[in-house]
Amino acid sequence: MRGTRADLRKLLEPGVVALGFELVDVEMAGSHHSPTLRVYIDGPAGVNVDDCARVSRQLSALLDVEDPLPGQYTLEVSSPGLDRPLVTPQDFRRFIGETIKVKMQPPLQGRKNFSGRLVDVTADHVVVEVDKEHFDLAFDGMERARLVPRFRTSGVTGERDDR
Repeated sequence: MRGTRADLRKLLEPGVVALGFELVDVEMAGSHHSPTLRVYIDGPAGVNVDDCARVSRQLSALLDVEDPLPGQYTLEVSSPGLDRPLVTPQDFRRFIGETIKVKMQPPLQGRKNFSGRLVDVTADHVVVEVDKEHFDLAFDGMERARLVPRFRTSGVTGERDDR
């Protein structure tokens, strides 16, 4: 792949925003012989299948012209899901107080995985409380970060409790 994740974000974001959506994340998945470019989008009212199809058509045309990836690949456009990726400082700020999972590379204090309450966000790191201990996790050391969904104990299973 010639384009890095940041390069792909920079290329794709204007097309997603032009259609009224937020580009949440991009990732390459699958095998070397059958790669998949996954694009996660969100909107004020969420996203549906028609929204994903519209964004997919827009991005397909852009990717055909710019050709940032060698060979054939599959493009998937979807919602970020309940365990949405957290990528930008703005993503993290939006979810202060929520539980998140972060995988660090290289490890920090002998640990790679941190799961706890997001306490604070600065320009270069987040503070996560794990078992009453605070950890400063630098953005540049994060391999990935995701929101941990909260489910209601009563009511409809699978709905996010935003109270």
